[in-house]
Amino acid sequence: METKVIVEKINGFLVDEFEVDPGKITAAANLRETLELDSLDYIDLVVVIESNFGFKVKPEDFTNIDTFQSFYDYVEHRLSEKVAS
Repeated sequence: METKVIVEKINGFLVDEFEVDPGKITAAANLRETLELDSLDYIDLVVVIESNFGFKVKPEDFTNIDTFQSFYDYVEHRLSEKVAS
């Protein structure tokens, strides 16, 4: 899956599921602050990722994800691992 498609898909479900203004989603923006995530929201985010991209997310995977760009990179990396398997 191309990076552009991944980014569009992620941004689409973030706008729908978390009701965030699409204009606030930029690569350098802080994911947690922009989406106003609490611990329950992270669970929702994991469920949405798993259902949209078909891979399991481990809670520790989010320790290094702070911006939207790092989130996109994470999903792209996990999808490439899935294809390689």
